[in-house]
Amino acid sequence: MDLVRHLGYFLVVTEELHFGNAAARLGMAQPPLSQRIRRLEEELGVRLFERSSRRVALTEAGRLLVPEAREIVARVERMRDLMSDLARGDSAVVRAGVPADLGAAVLAALIAGFRDRRPDVRLSLTEMGTAAQVAALLEGRLDVGLLRHPVAANGLAYGPVLVRHPGVLLAEGDELTAWATVHLGDLAGRDLVLFPRDAEPGLYDDTLATCRRGGFVPADIICTDRVEFALGLVLSGTAVAFGVPADMPGVVWRPLAGTPLAWRCTPAWRAEPGPYVRDFTAVAVQVLKGSAGMVDEGAPPPPRVAPRPATGFLA
Repeated sequence: MDLVRHLGYFLVVTEELHFGNAAARLGMAQPPLSQRIRRLEEELGVRLFERSSRRVALTEAGRLLVPEAREIVARVERMRDLMSDLARGDSAVVRAGVPADLGAAVLAALIAGFRDRRPDVRLSLTEMGTAAQVAALLEGRLDVGLLRHPVAANGLAYGPVLVRHPGVLLAEGDELTAWATVHLGDLAGRDLVLFPRDAEPGLYDDTLATCRRGGFVPADIICTDRVEFALGLVLSGTAVAFGVPADMPGVVWRPLAGTPLAWRCTPAWRAEPGPYVRDFTAVAVQVLKGSAGMVDEGAPPPPRVAPRPATGFLA
């Protein structure tokens, strides 16, 4: 029995919960599909579906098999893709997810660093938030990603945790720019520009919880992943934002007293990392420290340097 192929049939039936619809989707007749599912059940020694004239439902064994079947099918497809690339003479590929706001300079350094370390491997980058990266990693669509904490995802392994303590971006005429540092409570009553929650749900909630503990409850929260839009709101004096120093006339950066915000980032992968994943992780850690001003968790923040072009809320 071709176990991988039968697991693929099983996954289609779990999505349709209708043997006729699943057979049509697979381009086959219903009786052969039912026979293949029975063969799979016989091979595994369990019933995967409860069948009746009115409905099809997964058994407990079927529900447990779904994530395992998805992983097996995805990994086999990935293996076939890699072997196909090699057969055509293509270089190996590592698929990596990166935050959309990583910044041009950091992104260029990451690509250059990986090229220097592994010139024989093609780095394929995809911009996506932590929530999307977790799903892609678990489904086998990514080999490695750069995730923002806090993140709860069973089945992932993590590399070194790096941290950055963002400050606050203010309009040049804001009265708070007269101070060397700003307390979160000093921002009370102001609007806050923040990254979208659907991209970084854990960090979004953690940031707002820290603000509330520090006495800052935003009058309104404006969500955007567009840096220029966010800086425009700050420049107009209608809102504040958290981030790194911005090289924009009229926008002033100030550190937050006590560094209450800690934005953490870490490489992550599914299962045992291969050599390409280890190479990407090593390069990413080096670049995030050298080009994005991040430090190992628990280490003191680096000294403030001259402002550089804005690279987003999280970089």
